[in-house]
Amino acid sequence: MKALFEDLWETETESPFPGLTTHAYLLLREGGNVLFYNTSQPDDIDQMAGLGGISWQLLSHRDELGDSLLTLRERFSCQLGGHQSEMADFARYCVPDLVFTRRERVMGDIEVIPTPGHTPGSCCFQVRSSTGQIYLFTGDTLYLSDDGWKPGLLSFSDPDKLAESLTLLQRLEPDVVFSSAFSGQSGYQTVSGHWQEEVEQAMSLLQD
Repeated sequence: MKALFEDLWETETESPFPGLTTHAYLLLREGGNVLFYNTSQPDDIDQMAGLGGISWQLLSHRDELGDSLLTLRERFSCQLGGHQSEMADFARYCVPDLVFTRRERVMGDIEVIPTPGHTPGSCCFQVRSSTGQIYLFTGDTLYLSDDGWKPGLLSFSDPDKLAESLTLLQRLEPDVVFSSAFSGQSGYQTVSGHWQEEVEQAMSLLQD
């Protein structure tokens, strides 16, 4: 793992299957650390223990499910969050403690933003960092490439719903955005002042 900001750590790169590269992100909080997305790297898990462990793990969508959920739960007794639309997928591993159904705040300062389209239960998460920056975790709804942000459109995705979700995300004003999957050199980017243009470009790719 490596520290990106004072309160945010990035896990080592993983490739769950060919063509897919991912990171997870550990947010350090006084109220309990939160892991966004998922990791199965033993070294990452050991380092997270040294950083205070995990109180919550929030998944952005079903593609982040895996046996490591049980490993993390056993190691840290952490609670799991995921969207109601993907409970059948969760059931193959474990039942989440927190089920998302709408846009809401959880744990006091984390905003859950359902963004269906990439998958039916895709969610983004927004939080104001202790450093004052606004972090946005987009899962695969938007992913970062060397050419900028792209929509997470696959054969099973719903283009119309994804377009609606991107319109919603375009209204936000994050400082730093972190995708789960990425296809470039990094899975995150500082976007202060140009996020709307980034999403506009992604939407144009979706329309094409």
